[in-house]
Amino acid sequence: MVERNVTVDRVTIWRWVQRYAPELHRRCRPELRLTNRSWRVDETYFRVAGKWTYLYRAVDSTGATIDFLLSARPRRRRGEALFQKALRSVGHPRPRVINVDGNPSYPKVISELKRTGELGRRCRCRPVRYLNNIVEQDHRSIKRRVRACQGFRSFASAARTIQGIETVNMIRKGQVRWLAKDDIRGQIAFVAGLFELSSIG
Repeated sequence: MVERNVTVDRVTIWRWVQRYAPELHRRCRPELRLTNRSWRVDETYFRVAGKWTYLYRAVDSTGATIDFLLSARPRRRRGEALFQKALRSVGHPRPRVINVDGNPSYPKVISELKRTGELGRRCRCRPVRYLNNIVEQDHRSIKRRVRACQGFRSFASAARTIQGIETVNMIRKGQVRWLAKDDIRGQIAFVAGLFELSSIG
């Protein structure tokens, strides 16, 4: 906005995020390339309205974001909900291996999903901590943006903002099928195209 000599109040930016982040996510999803079948799952946390809130995240072995889920409480069913959400999304083949940290709820959830047929019976649960470094490092880019927000006052606003941050992160990581990771101008044009806006050069 400064480059275009436009003065915008930060409350206006916040309102844009709340209105357009979910729509950006919805329109961007079909344009993403396929993730691979080696998943890394972990959770991170931050405060919302003074309470700890948990963000469950899954990436593949190359660091491409598979899916994410914000939860007010760290329940076993939240881990299950993340897997179900990821398995139902377009662009994610069923995993052959899921790497997890020491959280004891994940192996139980994976066994249950295999029993119900949502996961393949040959899918392995691999609790190897160092292999989850890739998802733990990926948390940093999300948490850096969350810190810049200076906290959230409600769960709903946090969920919409995280949705926007995660989507832009996917674009920046080069997950759009026909866009290179370092093609900044192309990424700007891509987002403008999703909303049928004329791209400003």
